Amino acid sequence: MNKKILVIEDDRSILDALKLTLEYAGYDATLADNGEYIERLKKHSKEELPDIIILDILLSGKDGRAICKALKADPATAHIPVIMISAHPRAEKSVKEAGADDFLAKPFNIPDLLALLKKHSH
Repeated sequence: MNKKILVIEDDRSILDALKLTLEYAGYDATLADNGEYIERLKKHSKEELPDIIILDILLSGKDGRAICKALKADPATAHIPVIMISAHPRAEKSVKEAGADDFLAKPFNIPDLLALLKKHSH
């Protein structure tokens, strides 16, 4: 069964590129362009939850770090690895403090992304 990856990113071109990349690499990709999707995650059964979440730090109207903290504080989603992405390379320290499992600076290359996904696929 393919690993399910949830990508939350408000840049449509990045979302589209990630969807193609992830599906080509054999993942099932679910895309969301804002943090509202996370609120609905809590209503999903364990089988419906993503295996890994790729989360942008700056979403329109929301801070990805706050979303990450909420995910890690909730027993239903705390086990899901979160890879945060940002165009600000110095953001790595703040995402680790928010509980993110990994960080990738934009623009990133595909092999680096796929290596992180493999690292967090248990």
